[in-house]
Amino acid sequence: MTLTEHINLALREDIREEDHSSASCIPQDAQSAAVLIAKQEGILAGVEVAREVFKQVDSELKFEALMEDGDTLNLKDRVFTVKGSARSILKGERLALNYLQRMSGIATHTHSYVELVKGTKAKILDTRKTTPGMRLFEKAAVKIGGGENHRMGLYDMVMLKDNHIDFAGGIDEAMDATESYLNAKGLNLKVEVEARDLEEVAAILKNGKADRVMFDNFNYEDTRKGVELVAGRMEIESSGGINLNTVKGYAECGVDFISVGALTHQIKALDLSLIAD
Repeated sequence: MTLTEHINLALREDIREEDHSSASCIPQDAQSAAVLIAKQEGILAGVEVAREVFKQVDSELKFEALMEDGDTLNLKDRVFTVKGSARSILKGERLALNYLQRMSGIATHTHSYVELVKGTKAKILDTRKTTPGMRLFEKAAVKIGGGENHRMGLYDMVMLKDNHIDFAGGIDEAMDATESYLNAKGLNLKVEVEARDLEEVAAILKNGKADRVMFDNFNYEDTRKGVELVAGRMEIESSGGINLNTVKGYAECGVDFISVGALTHQIKALDLSLIAD
């Protein structure tokens, strides 16, 4: 689903045949202006999405961005102004805020993780733990916050997790079958395999038919041992319950990537407000 398609769907969900609140008390020809104000510090994300929301509501509205995605927000910062039909501004207000507040919350949370691993080689990754239908926006917000996207979905990377391995009959069976499948389909996709312990790391390395190994719920000691065992033969990703208190420790173990589901899964929206200007 494209940005425009998603916004159109969201507008239909919200407005249907009419915004009766505005139509009932605002003259049709009334003109007004509004400004988005930051009520909380953080990282801004979603300005261009908001621009598109107001454009889809009413192409005659004049939208002026005063800040850009990725900028640091301080209290009372003016983010953008929108001018034109008062009814149109009110129609787009809530949807624009929904996108902006959630995306800025994700970007802000991601930035906190990225700052903690500075000085290491570890990159912060998101996961597929996204709101249904919102993945495009949420993963964009992760990048705005300084993180990196893992796979977008089940279609652009192979990730063999514990259930894949168990259902396939073991690590070798899963990895060998994956290689055969990709060759038969003519697909050039990266392959990542999850390891639950150091023995499975060794088995994945011995098989060799993967680009990345994931250390799932390893402690620091086993992570360091795993990094030594891999010795640069594959990329290494740490995952599983990693939070702001532990992420630096995992980064210092020498892994290449750290995936954090909480970037998009456990988010508090940033406080922003659209007010009359």
